[in-house]
Amino acid sequence: MTAPLSQVALPVHAHQIYGNGTQLPVLMEPGTFAVDPEPWGPPWRMWEDIDPDEATARGIHAPVHALSDGAPGTIAIAPGDTRGTVLIPENGSGACCGLGGGDGPNMACEACGLPVATRVDDCSQWQVVWLAPNAVRRRLVDNTGAALRSWAELLAAGRSTPPFASIPRWGDRSGGPHHHWAWSPQWEAAAGRALAHLLVASRGGPVTVPYGMVEEVFQRALDTLLPTGPAPRRAVLAGPGLPVPDAHADMLIVPTHPQTAEVWAPDGTATSAYLVPMPFGVWLCLAFPAPHLPIPASGVMPAGVLRDDPPLPRAHHRFRADWRVFQHTLVRLPAAGDPWLRKILEDRTPHSCVF
Repeated sequence: MTAPLSQVALPVHAHQIYGNGTQLPVLMEPGTFAVDPEPWGPPWRMWEDIDPDEATARGIHAPVHALSDGAPGTIAIAPGDTRGTVLIPENGSGACCGLGGGDGPNMACEACGLPVATRVDDCSQWQVVWLAPNAVRRRLVDNTGAALRSWAELLAAGRSTPPFASIPRWGDRSGGPHHHWAWSPQWEAAAGRALAHLLVASRGGPVTVPYGMVEEVFQRALDTLLPTGPAPRRAVLAGPGLPVPDAHADMLIVPTHPQTAEVWAPDGTATSAYLVPMPFGVWLCLAFPAPHLPIPASGVMPAGVLRDDPPLPRAHHRFRADWRVFQHTLVRLPAAGDPWLRKILEDRTPHSCVF
């Protein structure tokens, strides 16, 4: 059913809905797959129809709009990695510009006709194929799994996620380029998850983060959602290649391993700090921002000197963490049952939040 694949961590933005009418790229890199441990897809049940004990057993600690009763363990792959499948036309309705997956599996095995997967490529959604866990099974293929990379190897590879992206639009009739520069959807999703952890670690008090890009990403949201006051709790960046974490820091913003989702932790150093996870590519940009030359250089470029190309355009709006990813993360943390965190969830929606 697929090309040979190696397992990686499920991206934070796997179920992200970004903007309105935007055309997002493929979710998974070619040759990789990821497993969603939670149920995904139809049928859905409204929160009012779910027993509180069942919700707690499923790891949901605050109200949500609805929960999936689909099978857990759905497998995400790149659409180009599918083999021997055909679309099911009658299951492709209910979307806007492409396939949304709302009608259930829309891909079948070409040989036997069994529904096996759901392709999603509608506007504002990442393009992906979700293999149904009750219709396919893994088959081990020799010499195809990628070797597990150490933190040092990941750092040396330097594969970061740029903070800004060119976002294409669907159906733009105005002529000219059909795209705009904006904050990266991956950054907004990563910040949404991290912000939920920062709030839990704050215990309802003020929080400060380091100056620079970290401040631009988090501080406004923290100041909006938390009270001001003396002696704020401190969050700092930590991880491979950085100095030993500050012993007085209350929270450490650390990377997660792109293959295993393991959260980095200080080696051999006892710490009571709360570990706030960030995808490795986003964390790498925050921890080691690329320098820019203050003025164009002239003459022959010396060895080891950066090119004097102008930096990429920036977004014309302030950074906003992804509310849906924030909510998805927070309701799955036990602290979400605290009244002050429930009030944050109840008082804001994806359209009314100001961060």
